[in-house]
Amino acid sequence: MVSLVVTSVLWLYILNPEQGLLNGILAQFGIKAQPFLTSPNQAMFAIIGISTWQGAGYQMLIFLAGLQNIPSDVYEAATIDGANKWERFIHITLPMLKPTSVMILTTTFIDAFKLIIQPMVMTQGGPMDSTITPVYYIYRTGFTDRSLGYASAMTMVYGLAIIIFTICQRKITGGDNNA
Repeated sequence: MVSLVVTSVLWLYILNPEQGLLNGILAQFGIKAQPFLTSPNQAMFAIIGISTWQGAGYQMLIFLAGLQNIPSDVYEAATIDGANKWERFIHITLPMLKPTSVMILTTTFIDAFKLIIQPMVMTQGGPMDSTITPVYYIYRTGFTDRSLGYASAMTMVYGLAIIIFTICQRKITGGDNNA
């Protein structure tokens, strides 16, 4: 568990266009240095990839807990009935992981909506404002531009949008209240 700021600074060094580890590895394969965080076309993808990497450990822990929560006697019964590993996975594991999957999907979407630290530390919203997220825009409006009323109004609308999105996502995925 490392803070988002520390991880973002670490990735700044890894993605450095001149001396970065990733560009050094790419050079070994004859690929020219990539402007991961300085190109408007690549910067947001780099931040999304880093954010995905940062959240993967938490999500795997939750999935592990979900897998351990599946009763072993269900697998034993399916084995006795002649189900192979693939059939057990499709008909037992996946359906019994649905509540866990819905919870992870919901929290991942909410985390994506509140993405601010990585763009703030790594690109300051640039290049050419390509990495400004809604939360970062609200932050800049309120604290840099000193338009606190406008930023507060945007926050209320944004919070309402997240609630509506989460409700719709739960209805689409069939997430129940017990998940």
